[in-house]
Amino acid sequence: MKQLWTGRIEGAMDEGAAALNASLAFDMRLALQDLRGSIVWAHALAKIGILTTDEANQIGRGLDKIGKEIAGGIFALAATDEDIHTTVERRLGELIGEAAGKLHTGRSRNDQVTTDFRLWLMEADDRLHHAIRRLQESLVNRSEQDFGIAMPGYTHTQRAQPVLLSHWWLSHFWALDRDAGRLSQLRARTAVCPLGSGALAGTAFPVDREAIARELGFARPSDNSIDAVSDRDFAAEFLFFTALLGVHLSRLADALILFSTSEFGFVEMDDAFSTGSSLMPQKKNPDVLELVRGKSGKLIGLLTGLLSTLKGLPSAYDKDLQEDKQPVFEAADTLESILPVLARLIGSLSIHKEKITAAIDDGMLATDLADYLVRKGIPFRAAHTAAGRAVRRSIELGIPLTRMKPEEYRKIDPGFGADLAEVFNVETSIARRGATGGTAPESVKKQIQKARAILAEN
Repeated sequence: MKQLWTGRIEGAMDEGAAALNASLAFDMRLALQDLRGSIVWAHALAKIGILTTDEANQIGRGLDKIGKEIAGGIFALAATDEDIHTTVERRLGELIGEAAGKLHTGRSRNDQVTTDFRLWLMEADDRLHHAIRRLQESLVNRSEQDFGIAMPGYTHTQRAQPVLLSHWWLSHFWALDRDAGRLSQLRARTAVCPLGSGALAGTAFPVDREAIARELGFARPSDNSIDAVSDRDFAAEFLFFTALLGVHLSRLADALILFSTSEFGFVEMDDAFSTGSSLMPQKKNPDVLELVRGKSGKLIGLLTGLLSTLKGLPSAYDKDLQEDKQPVFEAADTLESILPVLARLIGSLSIHKEKITAAIDDGMLATDLADYLVRKGIPFRAAHTAAGRAVRRSIELGIPLTRMKPEEYRKIDPGFGADLAEVFNVETSIARRGATGGTAPESVKKQIQKARAILAEN
């Protein structure tokens, strides 16, 4: 089959240049979307008399057959195939003859490829949204299963204040919920149909673009033909979404890696999600979590790569845009492999409650010590200073806060009274933090209910 542009260009293309120009190796993934768009375009051309009803039916049957060949794994590529569009048109010509040459009327590969790409991405968005929700469900399940376990909360990777383990699990749920929300918003912006924009000036034939958009599952047609063929905001937004989701997954994975070390011992990985060492027989390595953490770097790189490609382009279509699909495909594939595995891994973790609770020390209740003085009418800044001095004195004496004598406390501040012992109760400390979003059991139960409602709605 001749190339679509051989009327102006004579002679064979340089072999290396042809290989560089070809995109079939990766845009074959758009085949089913290309067929959908072509069937709808044929119907649109038939409605305005460019195709006869018989020709439109022939084209439809031919495209259906191509779809079955692709699905059945028997579709044969030709050496001259440049991209998915020329491949489909070449095979259609083999099946139905001259009528195939009318399908491209009023259409350009410029509007065709971005239509295909948007359709593919809308489907990928739906799959990823489902996978995120399943991971969120795994986190909610853990929060219910591990309810009541107190753990050290950390800031700056240092012990900070006690929190419920359920509260910690849910902190990752809400990050993922923002990701799911971004994906929903992105899908709405992706659902704009470029078909009918031609190469850049719009089609010269009076097709009903609103009907075309509806038939393909888009929300509406694009408003400007030049913008429509060059717009790759949806691809860049998708890669930003994947990069930020990757960051959130990496943070979760990194914490679990830390908590699974012998030094912490809070959690233990199931053997199904662990590997061993080729040299050291005792090792049980969290390779799956390390790969989740590592792949987040790749997702960030894919985003920066596409943004670098887009930043120097003028309006309308440029061949640089051929570089838009591979990073999107790779990012989607990466997340579709990570999310289900991570959901199962979290569900299979063993929790060592005794080690978690043993890691809570008196110093983590220093804020409660300051709050104790505040409740006696002492300004917080003064109370904070007094609590800090108490911590320092306990370090000097080499004893925990709970074993420091009452007279030591009174030397620091006379506000410390006989009821001071009530401060050093982890359950009480956690229960006091009952404001919305806090770690108190009742507050966490409300979080779980809200999270379950979100999952049920979606």
